[in-house]
Amino acid sequence: MTEKPNNRLSRREILMMLAAVGVTGSRPAPAQDAAKMNPRSYKVLFENSRVRVLEYLGKPGLGVCGQGRHYHPEHLTIAASGGKMKIAGEDGKVHVRDVPPGSVFFAPAETHEIENLGGRNVHAYLIEFKDKAWKPSTG
Repeated sequence: MTEKPNNRLSRREILMMLAAVGVTGSRPAPAQDAAKMNPRSYKVLFENSRVRVLEYLGKPGLGVCGQGRHYHPEHLTIAASGGKMKIAGEDGKVHVRDVPPGSVFFAPAETHEIENLGGRNVHAYLIEFKDKAWKPSTG
């Protein structure tokens, strides 16, 4: 989060902080579609009843496919740029991996956190496979 010159936080920044500490209400808010909540990083390139193709752009020190802990349905990832990634899975295990540009990999529906440890922006494509249980990525 960047500080405003007048040291005031935006309404969005305040709501994000409150959500992070669970102060936004008695029930947890439903996860929001990443493409709608973070259009600067996510762009829907194609969507039909069977697949949705997302383009993701991220900065160093931030996520590779979303911010913080987030969800993805079953998907195929194409790493347009490579880098060093720190991956924390649902099981709490943490792995550090070097991902070469052009890498392609499949993943089942999952919740994880991935941090870009490199000094460059990341660029990836995520192809979400829609089934009866599909819900969008929450990046």
